[in-house]
Amino acid sequence: MTAVLTRKAGSGGNDLLVDGEFPLTRRDLSEIAAMIYADAGIALNESKASLVYSRLSKRIRQLGLADFAAYCALVGAPGGEAERREMLSFLTTNFTRFFRENHHFDHLRDHVLPPLLKSAREGGRVRIWSAGCSDGQEPYSIALTALSLMPEIGSYDFRILASDIDPKIIAKARAGVYDDHAVETVPAAMRKQWLRENPTGSGGRWSVGPQAKALIAFRELNLLTEWPFKGPFQVIFCRNVVIYFDEQTQARVWGRYCDMLAPGGHLYIGHSERLSGPAKDRFDNIAITTYRRRTDDSQRAGRSR
Repeated sequence: MTAVLTRKAGSGGNDLLVDGEFPLTRRDLSEIAAMIYADAGIALNESKASLVYSRLSKRIRQLGLADFAAYCALVGAPGGEAERREMLSFLTTNFTRFFRENHHFDHLRDHVLPPLLKSAREGGRVRIWSAGCSDGQEPYSIALTALSLMPEIGSYDFRILASDIDPKIIAKARAGVYDDHAVETVPAAMRKQWLRENPTGSGGRWSVGPQAKALIAFRELNLLTEWPFKGPFQVIFCRNVVIYFDEQTQARVWGRYCDMLAPGGHLYIGHSERLSGPAKDRFDNIAITTYRRRTDDSQRAGRSR
């Protein structure tokens, strides 16, 4: 059984935080936290020691290493970039489900999409971004919502960008294959029309159909780097992602999202998140964790980048 040990602040860097199969010391955690912060902006502290241990001990066992110190040496050495990406995959949280926080999709369906779909019919360009899309259930939920209102939407200039920092999870999202449990929250009518049942033993009972897939472009993207697109987006979903950043990084990301939204565009965030920094004065809170960029926002795009 793994034991979590508590130490007083100021004790030595080699003190144990977790005494398990592979001992995790304060120094090990500090090195891992510094790398994950530099790479992804994710803030880890000693309260996350058990999480780091549970996720990375599996990888240490796979690699046949003796302890966390050996793992830190591997990922921190020249040539350790590939394993550093693996570490990021192990440490990022990818919990999601179809139509999670359903009130967002109700608002999208009832208030946001109707004028956007009308604009698309009239030749307008509509762009929606699912940032931190995990295994794809969020952007597919957006696509299914749009298709339920306008089945022919794929014939118009309506597209969804879905991005995540983890290339493995992006590959899974792009495949769009899910088990019975995952699709339980997809309304029966949508499931029947836009998803396909797969043969038993195919790796997942359900596949997202081509009409929904055609609306989405999946891309690997680190939110802390330069964004290789200019926008504007009419809608951005970024839910339960920014919560893993420190306050300074959160404020910067919120500002960049605002810059990327068209005036009047909508931002949906996670139930535990709140806007912070200068960006909060550029949005109106119009529903639960639902924000609209003010149409009189005069700050120029790019200012917060």
